[in-house]
Amino acid sequence: MTRKAGKADSTDGREARLKAALRANLARRKAQGRARAGAQDDQPDNEQPDDGGQGQGDPAGRTRDNED
Repeated sequence: MTRKAGKADSTDGREARLKAALRANLARRKAQGRARAGAQDDQPDNEQPDDGGQGQGDPAGRTRDNED
């Protein structure tokens, strides 16, 4: 079966549009990833508790000696 010339042109155009949309989406996702990675580097690490210089503490107050 042969395709009509108009059908082939529209299929090629559709493929070109999809290819351009995928490329734009990839570029946008890469930019978002770079922005998120940069934002993580700029923020202080608030997850570790301040233990007054006594070493790393556990938020639940457990130590190696009294773990349950």
